[in-house]
Amino acid sequence: MSTARRPTVLVAMSGGVDSSVAAALLAERGYDVIGATLKLWCYEEREPSPRACCSLDAIADARSIAVRLGFAHYVLDYTDPFREHVIDPFVRDYLAGRTPYPCAACNSKLKFGRLVEQARAVGAEFVATGHYVRRDANALFRATHREKDQSFALWQVARETLPSLLFPLGELTKEDVRREAGRLGLTRVRDKEESQDLCFVGAGGYAAFVEQEAPEGAAASALQPGPILDESGRAIGEHQGLARYTVGQRRGLGRAIGRASGGRPLYVIGLEAATNALRVGPQTALEKRVIVTGPVHWQCAEPSPGSPATAQVHVQIRYRGPTAPATVAPLDGFSWASGARVVLEKTLRAVTPGQSAVFYDGERLLGGATIEAGQEEASPSR
Repeated sequence: MSTARRPTVLVAMSGGVDSSVAAALLAERGYDVIGATLKLWCYEEREPSPRACCSLDAIADARSIAVRLGFAHYVLDYTDPFREHVIDPFVRDYLAGRTPYPCAACNSKLKFGRLVEQARAVGAEFVATGHYVRRDANALFRATHREKDQSFALWQVARETLPSLLFPLGELTKEDVRREAGRLGLTRVRDKEESQDLCFVGAGGYAAFVEQEAPEGAAASALQPGPILDESGRAIGEHQGLARYTVGQRRGLGRAIGRASGGRPLYVIGLEAATNALRVGPQTALEKRVIVTGPVHWQCAEPSPGSPATAQVHVQIRYRGPTAPATVAPLDGFSWASGARVVLEKTLRAVTPGQSAVFYDGERLLGGATIEAGQEEASPSR
């Protein structure tokens, strides 16, 4: 009697405990597992950060887990698409005075884009990762334990790929995962330190990375000193290059700022790349009631444009940040491709151009957009 073919899953393995346990659990549940580690850098030119998920040591750890568990493991060369979709846009944003969130693009273009296509090419029905998120039918939901939830980073993932994604860790805590690693004999990675959020930025920080990766001469303006202006436009100091600052930042402005402000704390409230000026103001200037975004990506069915309101959502603008109830409508009143105007029921602090505004309905991830600007009052849209 013939036996039914077991489903095949391609597991993205970073060499850490999360993806290793995800692969082991799926093998234990009867899947045919194929391990894949993404090579994102040309290691002859530069070794990534020691805490990166794509270092040579991480590749060796992933391969050792695959060997121990008895399934195939491959290293996929993604250096060119990683530069195209992640590194180059990241650098361009910083040069333009924005603060990008590259994890969303990395997930949508590489881990749940290109990798899904390659999985289908080798006959795998599913792609799995060690993300803490849940999938139910054709929708993504927050992880059961909010402190580890990673759904925020997945808002750009294409709707049509959702049925082929598996997330074995969605109902587990980090402690659960480490215990499972012990039970499964994965001692090599059980107590391994977590990779940092931006795996490609080393100890030198964002400014040093931008200076190294920008086209020749292009980083000069973003790293060149310029005026610090208060809310009235008065110059009260000098900054050390816009790439070293982000909206909401207080530290690093210098003692002269404190003296010029009469001792009251001042925060970065805007970066003006065209004039190389850094705007500062009191904490109250960071509170915004309206967010203007770029084109909206909906993972659910798109709400039909209408007036005066289109969709009621909860919006989150920081990876670990709070959510706020809001009304979302197309910027031009007709098409989500025009962007969106998000009117908040309560203010959110430090709305930052280049970051993500992610929409939820309770625990369900609805979609999101890239932030273009924040406004203090719910005045008519531009």
